[in-house]
Amino acid sequence: MHTANLTFAQQLPKGSPLVVAEQDIAAAFPGAPDQATVVVQSADLGSPALATALAGFRREALATGQMRDPITVAAHPAQHIELISVPLAGSGNDSTSDHALAALRGPVLAHTLDTVPGTRTAVTGDTAESADFNSQMSGSLLPVFAFVMGFAFLLMLLSFRSVVIAATALALNLLSVAASYGALTLVFQHGVGASLVGTAGVGAIETWVPLFLFVILFGLSMDYHVFVVSRMKEAHDRGLDTRAAVAHGIASTAGTVTSAAVIMVAVFAVFGTLDLQSMKQMGIGLAVAVLIDATLIRAVLLPSVMTLLGERNWYLPRWLRWLPESSHGEPGQGGSGQGGSGHSGSGHGVPEQLAAPAARPGPNTPAAV
Repeated sequence: MHTANLTFAQQLPKGSPLVVAEQDIAAAFPGAPDQATVVVQSADLGSPALATALAGFRREALATGQMRDPITVAAHPAQHIELISVPLAGSGNDSTSDHALAALRGPVLAHTLDTVPGTRTAVTGDTAESADFNSQMSGSLLPVFAFVMGFAFLLMLLSFRSVVIAATALALNLLSVAASYGALTLVFQHGVGASLVGTAGVGAIETWVPLFLFVILFGLSMDYHVFVVSRMKEAHDRGLDTRAAVAHGIASTAGTVTSAAVIMVAVFAVFGTLDLQSMKQMGIGLAVAVLIDATLIRAVLLPSVMTLLGERNWYLPRWLRWLPESSHGEPGQGGSGQGGSGHSGSGHGVPEQLAAPAARPGPNTPAAV
């Protein structure tokens, strides 16, 4: 997945009057929309060393083949600053522009302006902003992923007293997120089926969208998961075996989960009808993920995995058996009261609706008054 701050032309549909005007400006003033600005700070802007470095900077920039004319310089003597505008190759946020920016920040400045004593340089502009913001967001992904997943694992472990249930929840929730990322990459980056949602592939995903989707989808998926697995745990604590408890949990929650999913998919799909590309990406990503999560993952993968695991679902290591019991049913119908994995004893804690039916009165049995 390639992420970037989408340009103005990428954010709006092709043919939009605003996009056409922007393209006309770009044709009349080449390099203007995707230029970089080099900020040069020096105590003596008129020094011969700085003038020589500026001339060398121009030669080095053009020699790379990734920067082009017109390279302009605007001096601000009162602030001891010069602004150098450098048009970059590429669209402004593609790999060509990123390579040009890296060359500008790297060897071009290092061999010219940065060699002048007392001179400081920095590069800004749309391409630099996109690259820096993308780098910042990418660097935040791992800490956010680790915190959310670690916290979710602990909550699931405390709630269900099972390492396997907690690990399964994380794995299945990550599948929902991966499905969303895959749909975004396929449609908006590569353009496969983009016309079906009224857009075209723009070659990149808005920088903030992946992290936003992960946080929202993980919360929604965990909500579904806790709701469904609570019914399974509830039935298991009442005395049902794992296969029957899984079937009971799916059957008793199917209507609620399906209704909630339909509502959320409909709401998120509304965002997918907007013209703004970032909103469209957010809406389609959320709608696809919720649809897959409520159908394939919660209705197919979850019961399949739990049925295959059997009694191993309720495994809790001996050194964690100090964790408090949590009831998942009505008062008096909760856990089995046993330590360890929470298995119920034979017939203990089984409610009336799951217990054996009462014997019918015989012919000699006196009728109750």
